Amino acid sequence: MALQFVPGNSGAGKSFQLYQKILQEAGKHPERKYLVIVPEQFTMQTQKELVALSPRHGIMNVDILSFDRLAHRVFAEVGGDQTPVLEDVGKILVLERVVQEQKKKLGVLGSSLEKLGTVSEMKSLLSELMQYDIHPEELDEIGNLAKERPLLYHKLKDVQTIYQGFFEFLRKRYITAEEVLDLLCEKIGSSRLVRDSWIALDGFTGFTPVQNKLLRELLKLTQQVWVTVTLEEKVPVAQLKRPQQLFRMSGEMVESLTRMAKEERVEILDPWWVRPGENSRFCKAPALEFLEQHLFRYDKRQYRKEQEEVQIFQAANPKEEMEEIARRIRLLVRTKGYRYGDFAVITGDMATYGSYARQVMEQCEIPCFIDEKHSILMNPFVEYIRAAVNLVVEYFSYESMFRYLRCGLSGIPVYQVDQLENYCIAVGIRGEKQWKDHWVRRYRGMEEGSIEGINQIREQVWKKIGPFAEYMKEKEHTVEERTRMLYEMIVKDDIQERLSEKEQEFATQGDQAMVKEYSQIYGMIMELLDKMVQMLGSETITAKEYGQLLDVGFQEMRVGIIPPTADQVLIGEMERTRLKDIKVLFFAGVNDGIIPKHGGKAGLLSESDREFLDSRQVALAPTARESMYIQRFYLYLNLTKPSRCLYLSYAQSNAQGQAQSPAYLIALILRMYPKLVIQDNPKDEISQMQMAQQATEILLAGLRKDGEQQQNNGWRELFSWYLRSKEWKEQCLRWIQAAYEGAPESSIGKAAAVALYGKELENSATELERFAACAFAHFLQYGLKIEERQEYEFRQADLGNVIHQALEQFSRNLKKNRLTWRSLTDQERDQLIDTSVEETIHDYGNTILESSSRNQYMILRVKRILRRTVWALQQQLKAGKYEPSRFEISFSMEEDLKASNFQLSEDERLRLRGRIDRVDRYEEDDTIYVKVIDYKSGNTALDLTSVYHGLQLQLIVYLNAALELEEKNHPGKHAEPAGMFYYHVKDPLVDGKPGDEEEEIERKLLEKLKVDGLVRAEEKILKDLDRELEAGKKSLVIPAAYNKNGSLSSRSKTASKEQFEELCAYVNDKIRENGTRILGGEMEKNPYKLKQRTACDYCSFKEICGFDEKQEGNSFRRLPTFSDEELWKKMREKGEKEDGNEVDTGTAEGH
Repeated sequence: MALQFVPGNSGAGKSFQLYQKILQEAGKHPERKYLVIVPEQFTMQTQKELVALSPRHGIMNVDILSFDRLAHRVFAEVGGDQTPVLEDVGKILVLERVVQEQKKKLGVLGSSLEKLGTVSEMKSLLSELMQYDIHPEELDEIGNLAKERPLLYHKLKDVQTIYQGFFEFLRKRYITAEEVLDLLCEKIGSSRLVRDSWIALDGFTGFTPVQNKLLRELLKLTQQVWVTVTLEEKVPVAQLKRPQQLFRMSGEMVESLTRMAKEERVEILDPWWVRPGENSRFCKAPALEFLEQHLFRYDKRQYRKEQEEVQIFQAANPKEEMEEIARRIRLLVRTKGYRYGDFAVITGDMATYGSYARQVMEQCEIPCFIDEKHSILMNPFVEYIRAAVNLVVEYFSYESMFRYLRCGLSGIPVYQVDQLENYCIAVGIRGEKQWKDHWVRRYRGMEEGSIEGINQIREQVWKKIGPFAEYMKEKEHTVEERTRMLYEMIVKDDIQERLSEKEQEFATQGDQAMVKEYSQIYGMIMELLDKMVQMLGSETITAKEYGQLLDVGFQEMRVGIIPPTADQVLIGEMERTRLKDIKVLFFAGVNDGIIPKHGGKAGLLSESDREFLDSRQVALAPTARESMYIQRFYLYLNLTKPSRCLYLSYAQSNAQGQAQSPAYLIALILRMYPKLVIQDNPKDEISQMQMAQQATEILLAGLRKDGEQQQNNGWRELFSWYLRSKEWKEQCLRWIQAAYEGAPESSIGKAAAVALYGKELENSATELERFAACAFAHFLQYGLKIEERQEYEFRQADLGNVIHQALEQFSRNLKKNRLTWRSLTDQERDQLIDTSVEETIHDYGNTILESSSRNQYMILRVKRILRRTVWALQQQLKAGKYEPSRFEISFSMEEDLKASNFQLSEDERLRLRGRIDRVDRYEEDDTIYVKVIDYKSGNTALDLTSVYHGLQLQLIVYLNAALELEEKNHPGKHAEPAGMFYYHVKDPLVDGKPGDEEEEIERKLLEKLKVDGLVRAEEKILKDLDRELEAGKKSLVIPAAYNKNGSLSSRSKTASKEQFEELCAYVNDKIRENGTRILGGEMEKNPYKLKQRTACDYCSFKEICGFDEKQEGNSFRRLPTFSDEELWKKMREKGEKEDGNEVDTGTAEGH
């Protein structure tokens, strides 16, 4: 029995020397048994190395094993406990069930264990306790040590409860993977394989207490044990115990094994120091040898020679960093004769760099293996199962239903799911009953007959999910029964076949990672379901508990990929990935916070908990402080793996664009190599070009740009090469033609416009205003008919619509009951308002307004506003002689109405559609004086500048139409404008004082509710609108006031008859002009800016448009402002210029 350490620096050749010795000894002594024990992930690689080193390229009496493989070999030989081993997925299923059963007994951990991922943390903690040989009963004693820390004490009690429950469940049924080595310790003494063998332990940086327990047995049973140790010869043994000592882990391993050997009276041979020689890793790389000898020694030694073996470069972000790594790999393969298998890329942040690596390496056609097992939670099959169960748990909520329908395997086409979702959002479909029932409700804008198509899709969905949901919602079902129902649904939906089809698609695309995942996923899920039935089949659980059980199982499962070929770049994580025979190493993401990692996840025991237990001599996994030193040791091991070149790189900003600093390691390396200069990632795309595809993309990008890139010498050289190339010349000429002769982005062309709108353009004033605001927004909304999704909720915009409709209904009810605005009593008014609001709400989205307390309040608010509105409108009518003529007058179908029909060209015309809220009239002799009122829920005010620029046409269009309709309906009469107004529907607050008379309060209210707009500046018309208006007074009902001398106040919004005519004619010209531009195909992104107001302020197409004034080429169309006098002059001049040259379009002239 003997123990011999084989120490040496990283790269000194310890493994090589040891393997050679074992092969020599094995050749001399074929009767002996040699066992080489390495970490699990090294077994295949070690076998290859030993076979390659063997003179006969074969090994007969040498076995390469891991601890787990050794256990299997021994159990197969001597017979062991036949109890099955519980692996991680089974372990977490059992733990989830134990947690549910023990929930009421738990204190501080009870609620936290409901969260997804927390049970996995509990599994990790229990595995840690087993690895460190701490059993449930020992937690009593450890808990007593923590009585001074109540939170930790109760936490440990909860852990003990779960730990005991876990082992009670397993008793005589299963053993854990951590218990395998304990069982091996009991059986190994009977093994002829192990007894009197010669054992080498290689590639370990330390051992857990359970592994040490096994090593004690091996020391007693074997002839000799060799152990390789990464250690520096010049470091005194006494210094190895210091926390900051680089080789502390190696020192602890040596000390532990030495102590056990002494206790078992095993001979300890002198160390076999392996010193660098001709076979050492760095024999051809002196700069790397210097790095190994002085890294983290802090001896201030410097390498002052010129060298290329250690390099540092920086990039703007992680993606560009990976692109530069790929460029350098291809360059080195092409110029230095390396194979892809000679390279490795490691990082401390696989989440970021792993995803970019996959994408970039594929683009650059570099074969690579990404050494990570990724979660299956995002796989469509997993999401299909989780969503189906969640649907039952959440009672068919909107979110759960569309999670299921959009999982990718529901079998419902995407376009049908879109239709369903639009409908469900618009009418508020919620709950199982609504999904079972036939749908009859239609939402505003829904096409006639489309409800039947929607119902067919609903029936298809219910047929798929209904039977499963109805069964799963029942409480009294076992795990086995629920699993059988789930399996039946999976089979019925033909999931296996559909996954196979997806696998073939990925194979065609060459995505081997996804091929591997899809080839494994069905079997993995079936295995999970089998385990659930096997282990928990008779347990009765609810659908929610079943979903939680599935979740913890899915979360634990990982898909791993076996490297498909040896000649590929290895990409892995700094601590997980084991590197062997690497010539060139790229270390990506050498940034602060990544190297070393900050604030690692502590799990259920916090860092302060662990430090407290460590101070009480309770051995657990390393604390955060200890982990920092361990990280440094792994960093040393990784940085000394390459035999030829080491590249360190870092990003100046992270993937989210936030600035970040290089890690301390960068400054340390720069001090060690004073002639080393940080290289910048080349900004020029040409210099980074490695692939023909990249060259084509760069050329096309340059052709699309304004000439800035075309001034680049590299781009011009590339362009010249394409033009000279016989193979590419014709294609290049076609690219040039497409780039410079294409249609401008500001127009879709006349033909396309006619195809979209037809030769008869049907528009409302609002649509024309939209065009004047921004042609692109008009094109999206009315050309492409893109619209915001209707939602089942009552918003501020809906409030205006309801009040508008209620006012219309009030007018109809007034007429129906043969009442007039003037004669209406307060009681009649309030009763009619209540009836009108109720009728409107019944028609408005059915139950939307009745579906919540907030919306119930909205109903009361609508009634209150409407009472105030009708009262104010009554007062305004009573103030003058005008009577309401018509309400909600539509002029859309009036074929012969000049005000709404415009000839744009010989074969093109524009038809205006619209609905006037109210027209009042006063007739005297043969003249009908007309005023138009438009109800507004916002604060719209008539602005002549906006009218001039085409942004406010509606009121003038309505006046034009009303005048013509009055003349049409009253032959022989002549209609003239009296005014056009906005009435703002609101219930304002007014300032009042104690003792104010009711009349005074009403005056203040009328002042706030006065109409806004434009009124004829003639004394008679003003008097007919407000009989109380006289010198020195301002009207309470119209926007007019007299000075004391009897002249109109400058604050009055008035216009002469001629100005009204000029305004109406100008607007008609504007309509014709914009109609012509629309049919011409104009769709430019040209949003206006008028003072501080822009077309983009409330635009719902911002995300589609992407207009940003900060970006080059994007600028607002700035509209000038004018005084009213200037505006009247401009409109008059334009009218005179156009007079007699245009087709008669029904202006107000002559009214």
